[in-house]
Amino acid sequence: MAHSSSMSFQCITLSLLVLPAITLIVYFLTSFPHMPDSLVIHPSLSSLSKDSRSWHIYAEDFFEGGAYVTFPYGRVRYWLLGPEDGKRVVLIHGLSVPAIIWKDIAPQLAARGFRVLLYDLYGRGYSDAPQTTYDTALYVTQLALLLQYIGWDKTNVVGVSMGGGIAAAFVDQFPHLVGDRLALLASAGIVEPADMSRTSKFLSSPIMQVITSSSPFRLYLRHLANNSSSIDDPISELVRIQSAHLPGYNPAIASSIRDGPIRNLAPTFASVGRKTRKRGGKVLLIWGTKDCVVPYRYAARVQTLIPTAELITIEGGKHDITLSHPAEVVDYLARFLGSSEL
Repeated sequence: MAHSSSMSFQCITLSLLVLPAITLIVYFLTSFPHMPDSLVIHPSLSSLSKDSRSWHIYAEDFFEGGAYVTFPYGRVRYWLLGPEDGKRVVLIHGLSVPAIIWKDIAPQLAARGFRVLLYDLYGRGYSDAPQTTYDTALYVTQLALLLQYIGWDKTNVVGVSMGGGIAAAFVDQFPHLVGDRLALLASAGIVEPADMSRTSKFLSSPIMQVITSSSPFRLYLRHLANNSSSIDDPISELVRIQSAHLPGYNPAIASSIRDGPIRNLAPTFASVGRKTRKRGGKVLLIWGTKDCVVPYRYAARVQTLIPTAELITIEGGKHDITLSHPAEVVDYLARFLGSSEL
């Protein structure tokens, strides 16, 4: 009996020693080496044929000084306008419309002596659309890499709509790359779910993201876009073309709504407020009173987070103030940026 008990104990001890070793060996053999999944990168507007209406609305050389640069998440299209020794400013567009949103702002700032950088965010316009999460980290890294590539050690920053959220996050995360001026136009970043349209919520759901990125759905959108003969509203037409013809556009928009710098940036804005006050920087807010996308009341909320921010109110202005009130916006920006250190 004692001998049997001893044998059982030895078997149990041997199992406890051998089984973990076998488990580890099997794990390493099955898991390593493991090739990571390759990143899927969808094409930009540059992939469309030259007879596409997108080229007539928003051509590759829409702005002067255009070029491409390739980063790990795909090619990025950017433009540099104005004198090389001018004060530097980067303009960041919003959720769905690429850099064409600055068409009446960027050339005027350049004409007033500013050195202007503008670019298409990943998934929009002429920048590639990586199949990834479109969160704040993706957008601020894109800008940081772009500044490094063009050789800018500092710049003042202007963002509109979601671009305002990107601008604030960039100032917070890369303060050494930012001058003493930050301008936020109808800025997202702290939008509450109740103020987001039902359509935005619906289209940004994971199920709808799968549907809208599917080939049948995009073929349907392409049919609608191809049978639309009016370009009275070229900006809306460009959005339809991107949605219908670019496989990465709808997922990029959906992910940005769900994961991007549209909501939950209150701590970021508060941090920007502390940092700008400490550095002696200035923040300008420009908002329209009839904004239905990011309502005017958010201007006051941003001011509570950035107490030193100056607010410029455009009476009757809607969300597209860079298109509807370009002369006013240019004057305010030029005056604000003109007194900066850069």
